[in-house]
Amino acid sequence: MARIRCDFFSEALGLGTSMTVLLPDRTSPGIGMAGGATAGDPPVLYLLHGLSDDDTIWTRRTSIERYAAPLGLAVVMPQVGRSFYTDEAHGNRYWTFLSEELPEVCRSFFRLSERRADTFVAGLSMGGYGAMKWGLRAPSRFAAAASLSGALDVVRRRDHPTSPVDPALWHTVWGDREVAGTDDDTVALLERAGDDLPALYVACGTEDFLYEDNTRFVETARGRRVPVTVDFSPGGHDWAYWDARIQDVLAWLPLRRDVSG
Repeated sequence: MARIRCDFFSEALGLGTSMTVLLPDRTSPGIGMAGGATAGDPPVLYLLHGLSDDDTIWTRRTSIERYAAPLGLAVVMPQVGRSFYTDEAHGNRYWTFLSEELPEVCRSFFRLSERRADTFVAGLSMGGYGAMKWGLRAPSRFAAAASLSGALDVVRRRDHPTSPVDPALWHTVWGDREVAGTDDDTVALLERAGDDLPALYVACGTEDFLYEDNTRFVETARGRRVPVTVDFSPGGHDWAYWDARIQDVLAWLPLRRDVSG
């Protein structure tokens, strides 16, 4: 695969930002490395980072390049700071950047499939929230959305006395705005979701401080009869867990199988 660190100017943010992109190719992948490419433009996974990280973290903490290479899958990892993938009350328009500008920028720079069937989103922690929010708010864009240890109940998390997030950050992101019932509330998005949703995947370790948030989200999905693949297994909020689970996510994605090595 080709690994590209792309620095570019964002109109939505009004500043320069970065993304890390993995692109499949048809050349020999090298000793000890499997490779593959699909016919035509490759499918794409938007892979979102967590609160303390940036666009490089998935390639630094996991073997995402090695996992994606034999699938012929492009992986786009944007940088969004500590924004919760939201148009911040006292900051910048990161939701607009993610949901509107980023896909257009990627398609202008790289050959990527524009088919819904070839487009996926996933993320961890804050990025799990961003992935599920994007999948539920733009269901016609994605075939699948996956959350790993996601902050899937930000209304509860915002007011939780043991939340590790500085209250000042919540104020930066949402200010005095009511979040419950809005398009930033993933539980509410699920409660009013239509029928044509992407496939959903939720994984969280049973020792994770976000476990109860994830179980509430899953209970809401089941109450609404929304199909969701669930993995609640032993694990914490750490990279050993996410490195294992992202492999499960890649195996679960409804990828087309016309991949040549």
